[in-house]
Amino acid sequence: MIDPRPTQASPRTIGVEEEVILLEPDTLSPIDVADEVIGELVDLDASASWITHEFLRAQLEFSSPVLADGDAAERVVRAFRDVLSQAAARRSLIPASVGTAHGRGASSTAEGDRYLRFDTELGAIRPDHQIQGLHVHVAIASREEGVAIMRALRPWLAPLLALTANSPSFAGADTGFASWRTMIGRRFTTASAPPIFADAEDYERRILALVGVGTTFDTASLAWMMRLAERWPTIELRLFDAQLSAGETVATALLSRALVEVAAAGGLPHAEAAAQPELVDAAIWHAARHGLDDGLVDPTTARLAPAWEVIDRMVEAARPALRAAEDEQRVDALLARVRTEGNGATRQRAALSGGDAALGRMLRESFIA
Repeated sequence: MIDPRPTQASPRTIGVEEEVILLEPDTLSPIDVADEVIGELVDLDASASWITHEFLRAQLEFSSPVLADGDAAERVVRAFRDVLSQAAARRSLIPASVGTAHGRGASSTAEGDRYLRFDTELGAIRPDHQIQGLHVHVAIASREEGVAIMRALRPWLAPLLALTANSPSFAGADTGFASWRTMIGRRFTTASAPPIFADAEDYERRILALVGVGTTFDTASLAWMMRLAERWPTIELRLFDAQLSAGETVATALLSRALVEVAAAGGLPHAEAAAQPELVDAAIWHAARHGLDDGLVDPTTARLAPAWEVIDRMVEAARPALRAAEDEQRVDALLARVRTEGNGATRQRAALSGGDAALGRMLRESFIA
């Protein structure tokens, strides 16, 4: 991998990690054939090592190379989805990019000592740990810069979550939440928004103190909605549910990059809510519950405001960076779609009103749209 750190001559590089679950069409339940599918894809193309296992035997994960722009991101995400869609079709399965699957069935734990240890530590939580996310990496100049960016982004995690929520159902039922995946994640040892760190040294000292406590087996086990990556000089945004379509994945990554850029420059407004950690956490719960169907906590006032008023304020703050990186068109297309059709959770609910078969068709069509 090339060095992903930013330079003054170009936008920050990005990387995406997409988790996908394979579903049986009639029940929309997970099917434990990920090993078989990965093996087939690697046999067809040795370079398919970017498609790997995840915690569940029904899951696959795509890890992109370092990406410089939206065109490159769109190209690699669509290439992954195309080959996986074909492999799934050969087995009459649905590859679903959703935060939680709708069906009642469960997937078993994949092989590996780390997964088995995690499985054991979760105890009675384990049956609910059937979740898929989108992780976005954005390059940082240093871990010191990364900690400063995390401080600035904390109040804006809730609006980002509301915009991208895509897990309304679980175990055959509507949960009433826009992002049920977020609620499952709140049960982990480290969860929700990370705490405020004074500087990089404070960050390193405090994360090392967590190692060995609960499910934090090492610093790579931190489950906060954002963290500093251990292997690469990036900040990793982990709050997003897996996104229905490739376009949504790419636009989410580009919006993330723009917000990181603005936050690094000190241009992201957060005057009131940033100083209230309990409000930041409550705002995340509220966004996971309601998505865009209710108000959101405005980070600039620390009060509930109309959801789109808060989203618009966030995007306008990011717009100079979006424009500089030539990412406006893709992000504006995402916003326009969500305004008219709703986020992924809203669209899943609309499809499900026509029955499981209708939702299955929508998931399959969205995956390659």
